[in-house]
Amino acid sequence: MSSAARLAPRALYEEVAERLRQRIFSGELAAGDWIDELKIADELGISRTPLREAVKVLAAEGLVTMKVRRGAYVTETSTKDLADVYHLLALLETDAAQAVALHADDAGRAELAVLHAELESAMGDAARFFALNEAFHLRLLELADNRWRLQMVQDLRKMMKLHRRHSLQKAGRLQASLAEHRALMQAIAARDGAAAAACMQAHFQSGLEAAS
Repeated sequence: MSSAARLAPRALYEEVAERLRQRIFSGELAAGDWIDELKIADELGISRTPLREAVKVLAAEGLVTMKVRRGAYVTETSTKDLADVYHLLALLETDAAQAVALHADDAGRAELAVLHAELESAMGDAARFFALNEAFHLRLLELADNRWRLQMVQDLRKMMKLHRRHSLQKAGRLQASLAEHRALMQAIAARDGAAAAACMQAHFQSGLEAAS
């Protein structure tokens, strides 16, 4: 690893956790992989203390599993785990979509429209589409204005991201996802809460089918 990528000794364990989180999401650390503390600490130029604290954070998020006398491993999820996560996300984000359609002001709707336009321009670039899609959903949740729902969704989306990149690589999934977003934006623009909720529900159902 280049010296530019090494962490300064004063780096907080939260920064270490974010580095590991991104390695997991990118697949550099795959499901079932052992977290080699000595190797990673050396790569990042840190002691094992902040690394161990970072691993505890990821374990609390469900991204890492601690095994007695064996250490920490990237969490392996079952088909049922994935379906359960999508089910809860669909409930929470469907409710948020309805709230935004009914209550968001013009400025908020305009922000979503800008993010949607950027999604349209990202076709053909799965990595950029993934990041913009996440930003769109996050902004919609913020506009729905329920911090407890936002916190729960952010935690659940960390688990979903273990699979999400693979689902977007499936043939036709980016196009389908974008079409689902278009329908959602039309419902929000029309201030049709029921239609917005139905669009978000369908969006998650399609996402689960692609990820399974």
